[in-house]
Amino acid sequence: MVRPSLVSRIPATPPALMRRLAIGNLVAQIGIAVTGSVVRVTGSGLGCPTWPQCNPGSLVPTPHPEIAPLIQWIEFGNRLLGVAVVLVAGSCLLAALFTRPRRRRLTLLTAMMPLGVVAQAVIGGFTVLAGLSWWSVMPHFLASMVLVWLSVLLVSAAGEDDVAATRTVPGAVRGLIVVSTVVLVALLIAGTLVTAAGPHAGDAATPRLDVGVPLLAQLHADLLFAYLGTLVGLGFALRAVSAPAALGRRFAVLVAVVLAQGALGGIQYALGVPELLVSLHVLGAGLVTAAAAAVWTGTSTRPSPSTPPAPSITGDSDGSARPLVEAGTAERS
Repeated sequence: MVRPSLVSRIPATPPALMRRLAIGNLVAQIGIAVTGSVVRVTGSGLGCPTWPQCNPGSLVPTPHPEIAPLIQWIEFGNRLLGVAVVLVAGSCLLAALFTRPRRRRLTLLTAMMPLGVVAQAVIGGFTVLAGLSWWSVMPHFLASMVLVWLSVLLVSAAGEDDVAATRTVPGAVRGLIVVSTVVLVALLIAGTLVTAAGPHAGDAATPRLDVGVPLLAQLHADLLFAYLGTLVGLGFALRAVSAPAALGRRFAVLVAVVLAQGALGGIQYALGVPELLVSLHVLGAGLVTAAAAAVWTGTSTRPSPSTPPAPSITGDSDGSARPLVEAGTAERS
């Protein structure tokens, strides 16, 4: 008799564990974006001036005549957190590979997580080598928001079976959500432009985008109002089609975090962009992106994954094992 392989003996990943890992990955993706902002506002972006080493010949900070130890450790700490994010993302992938039955959509989304984090590390290394130029910092932040969006899709997929989705709203409403998402992307890009022209470059010697901050801040504000306008239209559309209550709650959370983020941005600009509010604004950007992605996933639904029972094992006289069902059949024959 063919004995079961070692891999087949590994217990299947429970849906609850898969969901917890997916949520942990989402928190990690938002968290690494926030710690990256801390690096920027403290001027620690070149605390480790080389990549992947911190200083030439050393992976960890070493005494440097021109770089304060605290600056080095802030940047090095952010790099260590990046390793933690890789571990969380890798855990999600391993857990997805051991779901029974394996779900293609879940596996694909979990595979995107470690690949995305590695891509972020490459972008981060290029950013350091480019001396924190504003045009290299922008994709670093935007890539984080893409990973946050995909992480929300992963959280949703963790609790769904791998079957065709059932739409919860008409196609026209989904089209309006697509429009609002496009405006959100433009809003995030405008936010990176404001940062590129602002005072927090990550290093005092880094050249800034040579465009007036008031002009870019006005563009950012205009896009915020445009996004709010799409949300107003979406709110009426959801009510008109009697959207599910769960989708309505997700929409309410999105409106709340967008309004809070807008208020924070106004306060931040009025106070001259203090460091603490910059990091809170990055946190808000991650929460807005996550809330928008949650609304996106709420426009369709799939049944919860089924967990097949593990086969019971009984022993033969020769010491081999076989499923209990087969043993019972043999006895009856």
